[in-house]
Amino acid sequence: MIKRFLIPLVVAFAALAPAAYADKAEIYTSWRNDLAIDGFDAVSFHKGKPLKGRTEFQTRYKDATWRFDTQANLDLFLLNPDGFAPQYGGYCAWAVAKEKLAPGRPAHWHVEDGKLYLNYSNRVKKRWDALRDEFITEADANWPEVLE
Repeated sequence: MIKRFLIPLVVAFAALAPAAYADKAEIYTSWRNDLAIDGFDAVSFHKGKPLKGRTEFQTRYKDATWRFDTQANLDLFLLNPDGFAPQYGGYCAWAVAKEKLAPGRPAHWHVEDGKLYLNYSNRVKKRWDALRDEFITEADANWPEVLE
């Protein structure tokens, strides 16, 4: 009797499980924590010098914790978070162009037309830089559906 009840229940639960895990987070964060951009100050990239954020200047945005080097940078971010957050949620821009997901790393960044782009590695960034306009067009077309 118990088997007759449990088997359909387990099968039903298993059928639902893939849907629950199919979508990725809109903002890339490490499995170790919920820090956006590995804790770097998103505004500082736009000023030309990436700086590590500090715990006393942080906020929550799109289910991630964002840290900033100064109160002024936090205030700027709060005025326009989409304008300072990295494109494609901080995932590697080149990977998104290729319909894939990989973490973006703050060491491999570029700001163009007021938008911050992150890449996974220096090698990937060199590929990105070679055909940046083309890759931006492709990545824009793939985002956010690539999260599904």
